[in-house]
Amino acid sequence: MQPSIGQTIAFATAVCVVSAIAVSSAAVGLKDIQEANKLLDRQSKVLGVAGLVEPGRKLTADEAQAMFDEFIVTVPVVLETGEVAEGVDPVTYDQRTASQDPDLSKTAPDNAAKVPRLPDVGLVYQVVNNGNVDKLILPVEGMGLWSTLYGYIALESDLNSVAGLTFYEHGETAGLGGEVDNPRWQALWPGRRIFDASGEPVIEVIKGAAGTPERDPHRVDGLAGATLTARGVTNLLRLWLGPDGFGPYIDKFRTGSLSQ
Repeated sequence: MQPSIGQTIAFATAVCVVSAIAVSSAAVGLKDIQEANKLLDRQSKVLGVAGLVEPGRKLTADEAQAMFDEFIVTVPVVLETGEVAEGVDPVTYDQRTASQDPDLSKTAPDNAAKVPRLPDVGLVYQVVNNGNVDKLILPVEGMGLWSTLYGYIALESDLNSVAGLTFYEHGETAGLGGEVDNPRWQALWPGRRIFDASGEPVIEVIKGAAGTPERDPHRVDGLAGATLTARGVTNLLRLWLGPDGFGPYIDKFRTGSLSQ
């Protein structure tokens, strides 16, 4: 006997409801795992760009957390003033989420990195050894060709020399703009210098080959076939290391004039 139209609709509805519940349950059940994996990846990237983890080494969540607790101090910073932010928990604070909250961010001035909003507070990762800050690691972001690139740049204790650059999320084309993940390209960054004599961020990814850090300190080799991604890296670094980003904090840290 053929099922009636009502029975068919009821069956289809039941299948949809059961499927929706299954998908929702899976999403909820996997959320904690996904968040833990994101945290592990970001911690690993910070530790790697700090030079604390050998290239290619995979850390467990416990190993990453232990190293983070031992060597990294996370400092919330008011971008506008460069001062340490009061009342902000660096463990729970999410800079990317804050950037999307009108109460926790502001409209960014026109910028080549195409960042629409800047958080009031940014996170600085201090690499501490025997009580001394060896490096500063700063989160950076900006548009490439197809996507927003999210990463970290590490500065040596002179707050000018690059210790490393890495990206943890982007949607650039594999083999072209995606070469920002290539260890050989990332290895070109250590020793480059961010600022000129006047303190202006002038670091630049050029089209073609740059010289050595000693002979060509402010320029880095381009990415073959990915001019717009390379230009995006230049733009995002100049934004976040300049006066609208972490520039005020870098200046205060360099001169020892932080109030906290």
